[in-house]
Amino acid sequence: MAQRTGQEDPERYLFVDRAVIYNPATQADWTAKKLVWIPSERHGFEGASIKEERDDEVLVELAENGKKAVVNKDDIQKMNPPKFSKVEDMAELTCLNEASVLHNLKDRYYSGLIYTYSGLFCVVINPYKNLPIYSENIIEMYRGKKRHEMPPHIYAISESAYRCMLQDREDQSILCTGESGAGKTENTKKVIQYLAHVASSHKGRKDHNIPNGSLLYGELERQLLQANPILESFGNAKTVKNDNSSRFGKFIRINFDVTGYIVGANIETYLLEKSRAVRQAKDERTFHIFYQLLAGAGEHLKADLLLEGFNSYRFLSNGYIPIPGQQDKDNFQETMEAMHIMGFSHDEILAMLKVVSSVLQFGNISFKKERNTDQASMPENTVAQKLCHLLGMNVMEFTRAILTPRIKVGRDYVQKAQTKEQADFAVEALAKATYERLFRWLVHRINKALDRTKRQGASFIGILDIAGFEIFELNSFEQLCINYTNEKLQQLFNHTMFILEQEEYQREGIEWNFIDFGLDLQPCIDLIERPANPPGVLALLDEECWFPKATDKTFVEKLVQEQGTHSKFQKPRQLKDKADFCIIHYAGRVDYKADEWLMKNMDPLNDNVATLLHQSSDKFIAELWKDVDRIVGLDQVTGMTETAFGSAYKTKKGMFRTVGQLYKESLTKLMATLRNTNPNFVRCIIPNHEKRAGKLDPHLVLDQLRCNGVLEGIRICRQGFPNRIVFQEFRQRYEILTPNAIPKGFMDGKQACERMIRALELDPNLYRIGQSKIFFRAGVLAHLEEERDLKITDIIIFFQAVCRGYLARKAFAKKQQQLSALKVLQRNCAAYLKLRHWQWWRVFTKVKPLLQVTRQEEELQAKDEELVKVREKQWKVEAELEEMERKHQQLLEEKNILAEQLQAETELFAEAEEMRARLAAKKQELEEILHDLESRVEEEEERNQVLQNEKKKMQGHIQDLEEQLDEEEGARQKLQLEKVTAEAKIKKMEEEILLLEDQNSKFLKEKKLMEDRIAECTSQLAEEEEKAKNLAKLKNKQEMMITDLEERLKKEEKTRQELEKAKRKLDGETTDLQDQIAELQAQIEELKIQLAKKEEELQAALARGDDEAVQKNNALKLIRELQAQISELQEDLESEKASRNKADKQKRDLSEELEALKTELEDTLDTTAAQQELRTKREQEVAELKKALEEETKNHEAQIQDIRQRHATALEELSEQLEQAKRFKANLEKNRQCLETDNKELACEVKVLQQVRSESEHKRKKLDGLVQELQTKVAEGERLRAELAEKGNKLQNELDNVSSLLEEAEKKGIKFAKDAASLESQLQDTQELLQEETRQKLSLSSRIRQLEEEKNNLQEQQEEEEEAQKSLEKQVTALQSQLADAKKKVDDDLGTIEGLEESKKKLLKDMEILSQRLEEKAMAYDKLEKTKNRLQQELDDLMVDLDHQRQIVSNLEKKQKKFDQMLAEEKNISARYAEERDRAEAEAREKETKALSLARALEEALEAKEEFERQNKQFRTDMEDLMSSKDDVGKNVHELEKSKRTLEQQVEEMRTQLEELEDELQATEDAKLRLEVNMQALKAQCERDLQAREEQNEEKKRLLVKQVRELEAELEDERKQRALAVASKKKMEADLKDLEAQIEAANKARDEAIKQLRKLQAQMKDYQRELEEARASRDEIFAQSKENEKKLKSLEAEILQLQEELAASERARRHAEQERDELADEIASSASGKSALLDEKRRLETRIAQLEEELEEEQSNLELLNDRFRKTTLQVDTLNSELAAERSAAQKSENARQQLERHNKELKAKLQELEGSAKSKFKATISALEAKIGQLEEQLEQEAKERAAANKLVRRTEKKLKEVFMQVEDERRHADQYKEQMEKANARMKQLKRQLEEAEEEATRANASRRKLQRELDDATEASEGLSREVSSLRNRLRRGGPITFSSSRSGRRQLHIEGASLELSDDDAESKGSDINEPQAAPTE
Repeated sequence: MAQRTGQEDPERYLFVDRAVIYNPATQADWTAKKLVWIPSERHGFEGASIKEERDDEVLVELAENGKKAVVNKDDIQKMNPPKFSKVEDMAELTCLNEASVLHNLKDRYYSGLIYTYSGLFCVVINPYKNLPIYSENIIEMYRGKKRHEMPPHIYAISESAYRCMLQDREDQSILCTGESGAGKTENTKKVIQYLAHVASSHKGRKDHNIPNGSLLYGELERQLLQANPILESFGNAKTVKNDNSSRFGKFIRINFDVTGYIVGANIETYLLEKSRAVRQAKDERTFHIFYQLLAGAGEHLKADLLLEGFNSYRFLSNGYIPIPGQQDKDNFQETMEAMHIMGFSHDEILAMLKVVSSVLQFGNISFKKERNTDQASMPENTVAQKLCHLLGMNVMEFTRAILTPRIKVGRDYVQKAQTKEQADFAVEALAKATYERLFRWLVHRINKALDRTKRQGASFIGILDIAGFEIFELNSFEQLCINYTNEKLQQLFNHTMFILEQEEYQREGIEWNFIDFGLDLQPCIDLIERPANPPGVLALLDEECWFPKATDKTFVEKLVQEQGTHSKFQKPRQLKDKADFCIIHYAGRVDYKADEWLMKNMDPLNDNVATLLHQSSDKFIAELWKDVDRIVGLDQVTGMTETAFGSAYKTKKGMFRTVGQLYKESLTKLMATLRNTNPNFVRCIIPNHEKRAGKLDPHLVLDQLRCNGVLEGIRICRQGFPNRIVFQEFRQRYEILTPNAIPKGFMDGKQACERMIRALELDPNLYRIGQSKIFFRAGVLAHLEEERDLKITDIIIFFQAVCRGYLARKAFAKKQQQLSALKVLQRNCAAYLKLRHWQWWRVFTKVKPLLQVTRQEEELQAKDEELVKVREKQWKVEAELEEMERKHQQLLEEKNILAEQLQAETELFAEAEEMRARLAAKKQELEEILHDLESRVEEEEERNQVLQNEKKKMQGHIQDLEEQLDEEEGARQKLQLEKVTAEAKIKKMEEEILLLEDQNSKFLKEKKLMEDRIAECTSQLAEEEEKAKNLAKLKNKQEMMITDLEERLKKEEKTRQELEKAKRKLDGETTDLQDQIAELQAQIEELKIQLAKKEEELQAALARGDDEAVQKNNALKLIRELQAQISELQEDLESEKASRNKADKQKRDLSEELEALKTELEDTLDTTAAQQELRTKREQEVAELKKALEEETKNHEAQIQDIRQRHATALEELSEQLEQAKRFKANLEKNRQCLETDNKELACEVKVLQQVRSESEHKRKKLDGLVQELQTKVAEGERLRAELAEKGNKLQNELDNVSSLLEEAEKKGIKFAKDAASLESQLQDTQELLQEETRQKLSLSSRIRQLEEEKNNLQEQQEEEEEAQKSLEKQVTALQSQLADAKKKVDDDLGTIEGLEESKKKLLKDMEILSQRLEEKAMAYDKLEKTKNRLQQELDDLMVDLDHQRQIVSNLEKKQKKFDQMLAEEKNISARYAEERDRAEAEAREKETKALSLARALEEALEAKEEFERQNKQFRTDMEDLMSSKDDVGKNVHELEKSKRTLEQQVEEMRTQLEELEDELQATEDAKLRLEVNMQALKAQCERDLQAREEQNEEKKRLLVKQVRELEAELEDERKQRALAVASKKKMEADLKDLEAQIEAANKARDEAIKQLRKLQAQMKDYQRELEEARASRDEIFAQSKENEKKLKSLEAEILQLQEELAASERARRHAEQERDELADEIASSASGKSALLDEKRRLETRIAQLEEELEEEQSNLELLNDRFRKTTLQVDTLNSELAAERSAAQKSENARQQLERHNKELKAKLQELEGSAKSKFKATISALEAKIGQLEEQLEQEAKERAAANKLVRRTEKKLKEVFMQVEDERRHADQYKEQMEKANARMKQLKRQLEEAEEEATRANASRRKLQRELDDATEASEGLSREVSSLRNRLRRGGPITFSSSRSGRRQLHIEGASLELSDDDAESKGSDINEPQAAPTE
């Protein structure tokens, strides 16, 4: 943003071209297309036009490319009219949304306009280039101008702050925030530059108060500007985002005197990033001063400071990284010059540079770890010597303090050896602390130079440059502090913004509920800074710092415990999350990681070294370390014991301050100063991370707008009325929409606008009418603009039609005249032809010109007529002149009246000045009090010095203690000598041990030989033992599973008992609710008595109706919220039901898998008699289990029926109570009707209250229904638990069987091992063959792996190829597992060729997809070829891609050669296995024929099953018919009774039908099972033999072929791409040349067009001048008369406003003075109007001949104006009289209103008491029910978790069982002889087991369907009972003749879902019936 020296026009970067914005074509396009914003991933938001609306979705056509898309309605945002494009203040936008804000900023940024207002904000986007808008000319342009008079600029903000400070005598502040690299520091520089230029003292006057000695410091403004380079060199650094990023926050306070000149300045800094001095991230630098010193220091200085090269310092992590465009050497000289200007002495500068060098030397100190201990040692102390030389310390003391510091333990000091890590940490901490202290001293020194105590500063301007809100993935302690400050600043903004808004609303007299939006941020601020109850984050962190064993983890746990329930605090969502906790700030959710927070907060240092630095021989360093007492020492960090820590705490109580406390204090001071100032907000935004000019990343900018609070400000704007228009402008622009609303004649602007808005029929909530403006909500003006555009288009179309008709008629008339003229000509020609030869005609033609008598008479007559006309005109003009003079006299009289009013105002002004003088006197008194306070402060400083002296004495005492410690060290050295002697003895012992070890090694060698022999013997035993161990482990694990299941059963029983207890509690609560009903009835009777008393007070209650309506609305809102909560609970219940269904499905799947596992386990068994016995036992167990299941289901059904009966009885009791309540209600309604006859309005309100109560009762009933549903769920959960227990028992039995079988298998394994010895000789031959084949397979697998790796490198981003990788890996593992079987390998390699072909095809397809993508990219490049720079960049990218593709092609060619070799080998192997494959196929065909025959039998069984299902559907349809017959129940009572009887008969019929259906289903299922068993047995054999071989071989074949084809396709595609790339390169070069030629031609054409335009513009200006001169003379009289009238009215309005504003505040007084001056000017101009009228009279006399026709038209206009003037005068008189009458009436009405208000208050108090008591009871009952529901939901969640855990355990057992099966398969390989017998036995077992499984499944299904039907029947019976009750209640009401009210008036349709059947009822019927069904459940709540 630096100043630019070029000749570029600066106005292009400041002003908007309004001609483009007000283009009517764009306006018409906007209205025609219905343009809106839709979200876009690339552009953030994209413009589109709405084509079609479908429910919640909208069909949209994109404006850019014409593509169509479907978007959700909620995602669409409105677009502003073109009138608002590039608007300077975004608060003026009619559609305030994110898209419009982003679009406005983007348009302005691309036009070079980097500054934009957003309400109070000034948003700045970094241009990343120099703009010519910061020169002195621009400063002068903005100087003295108001903010709205000039375009947005940082100078405008600075000027407004400066002017407000001078005018209002109020301190100002400018807050610059933003991300790093957004331009905060540059903008602060510009502010300081502007203020230094505008308020420099040397321009106006010289300060004589400063003595001559101070001239050495230079001018104050120059010093102020030079303070910045010093701070930048010490506090700024290069980061990835910014080359000159300030790593600290600063508040620059510039003081001014009364006249506005700069007096002094002060700088405060915040949060220096001192860790950057020690380490830096990649591509980043440390602070600039380090590089400047090393690059710019001379040889002499380098020798003094012991400086070395860049790479020899460890703290310079990345060595020397230069900054582009800057030289560190030159910058060093600039900082030195700046220091000299600031008045730094040579000694001070040298001392500072020494400290900088010492910080670098700290990093070079290296420590080593000693061999036998963890103690650190310093091998070389050369670096330490250099460091001690620079810092003025003793080397020995420094090394001792670092390696063995003294730590206080109890009352004694102990030397503790440090480890290497501790020593490194201590050195880094010291380096950071020294640099921080140096920076602090530097700021203090600059403040000292800038401070001018001799000149008293009247006021100041503060500039805050601090880091903005930032959200990283994981945020640390520093981010918390930054975000905390931004929360406070945003709160300040919200507060000030809406205070200003509300002041304007108050000024304009708008009704507005005052809101403090700053309180929205208070919860988050309290969470961070609250000291206690509960403590915030910083308070807890400080508290943890005092505990010795505290860690970051304990801090996080304590924070979660204290603030876990806070609305702005969140725990991490998952255990995997890296974050420790989250805080919800105004900008979003921020994750914080609490690593090293305690260390950062304490900032611990080695206090031994700190005391050495304090006692340094260098005075500068001793001064830096003067606050040694306040640091955190090592004894506090180590936390050895609690006593030690406690003593340390006592010694340093009140002195140690944490970083958090210090920062919080500084922030509170800053906020206090900012609150006392008038803030101005600047928000800096970074457009992109590439530092490129002209590029804007929309998502990045949106994030920053959110973080900066700009969108928060817009949110607040939306709450109010952001759009406002002056009356005149609104009338002028939108009067076209209301043509007949405003009558002819003059009307006040406010009245006219009110009439217009009435005619527009706007919602009153959308606008407010003030004193001078209309205020609108966001979006209203856009709607009006649309309507205006449509109206204008209609008018223009009509106008065009009229014009065309007029022209056509004119042309027709012209042609008619031509015809008649032709006829006349013909007639005259014919007459002439006849007369031309006649002699008399010739004589007549010659004599006629000589006769003049006739002419004279004609001329005389003409002149007489002219005279008459002239006289008439003269009379008229004289009459007009007399009228004008009379009006002029009236104006003069009014002027005198205004002058008198002005005199009265001057008197008021004098009184105000007297007030100001009194305030000034008070101010002086306060200043005297201030001086007294300062004197007290000086006295306290003297006391402080006395205390410091005492402190020095204490230090002397400490030195004595240290001498005692030295003596103890001497004793310790003696002990060390004894230690040395002991070590010598130990060495001797070690030598003896070495001799013994040699002997031991010999024995070990012999032992190893023996062990090898033993190992050979025991290897065979170990294998079998391992097998036995594995089986034993499995057995143990399964036993553990069983015990776990038993424990869960016990837990579930406990939960069941708890549920029963909860049920009892609910019963108790129902009794309580009944008691409450009785109380409510008593209250109702009291209300009756009160209503009888209050009949006399009914008239007073009329006024109270509005207030009670508001209360009613609030109650309705509460009810809606409760309904929403209930709906949420219902949704949760539905989700729980879904999860329960899922759990049931998972349970079934697991049971199926368990049964499959059983079948596989039984495959391993022999066909012996023992197995048959086991089989019979299992069948018996299954039968027993079935019986047990049936018994338990019967028991459960009996329990359910008992529970239902209880519920039915309870419901009947509740229904009786309800009926009683309804009787009471009927009586109440009668009384209410009596009262309605007296007053209808009061009765309506009572009805409303009763409706509210009934709605709350309905809600309560719904809650009771939910409770009952939960109870049913609990019963179902108990049933499920019982089923799980039964299954656990089954599993236990099966596991026992498996363990016995496994023991038998172990015995057989021992037999097989004996047989194996005899078979080893045979196996060796086969193993040799296997080894050869395994080698071949291994080579194949290695090659395949290579192919996979290459494939992964080429196609990482495609999901399809990842799936191919997975399949390849699976196939490789399958190959490795199948290498052991020689027979299976026959078919393996045959399929490899086909697999390769298929894989090649897939690769070809993938390459085609890639080529299509490349073509799309090429199309995108063609579009982007419009600009020259982008073309060049894309060409370079393409060349790089070509080189990369060539490398890929060469690699692929190499792979192809390798692959061809592999193919040849695979073909040879596949030829061998072709024959055996043919045999296998023949066997497969035979088995397929068998499978087909079985499939036919299965289809027949399925058809039978479908017939039964059809019958079942018919029954269901019958049920639906029966249920639909209930539609007309509410019509007749007799019909209801009949329907009830029919329903009961149908229920009985359905039960009989169900029993018949179950019998039929069982018969069909048995037949089906028999058929399916045979088929599945055959399928099992076929699938195992064929699928395992064929599918695997075919997959291998396909993959290999696929890979070959894909590689070939890749080669071909690469060749094509190479050719395409070359062709595209040529095309692009040709297009470049064409574009350049076109650009040149276009430039030439543009220049010519500009020249022609300028000529035309000059001509147009000439013509316009002539026109204006011609019109001016005609319009001046009428314009002046109209202006005089308008001015009179505006003067009256302004005088009233002035009087109000004078009473309001002093600011309004100043504004009134300005308007008074303007009025005086206007009056003077009106006085000069008389002379102008006389001149006009003379001109009119001269120009009468020219203006005759115009005068006739204008006279008629004058008469109209006169009429209007008379009417207005009459209206004014009438209004005055009406005002007086209304005032008297108002006084009377006020007296009456006060009496009514008293009555109202009394009635309100009584009503509130009644309502409060009722509400509290309702709330208590509802909250109790909600708590119960929550408890039940938690129990359900626990059960779901337990089920999930059970599922996990089942999966684990499955995995373990699979491992067992793998071992069993290994045993099978050794025993090939027994395979055939085992397979036969397995087939039989599978048949039987599948029959059993299917029988069990279908039994469970039948039971489930039966239960569902029973539930449906029960529901139907309950519904019928409820209907019958309602019928009885309706009868009673009809007999009594009371009104029948229904709870809801909606007339929709509702559905009752009953397992496939739906019953539709009208809403009125459904709710009336549903209320009676639910009323028994909710009776206690009435």
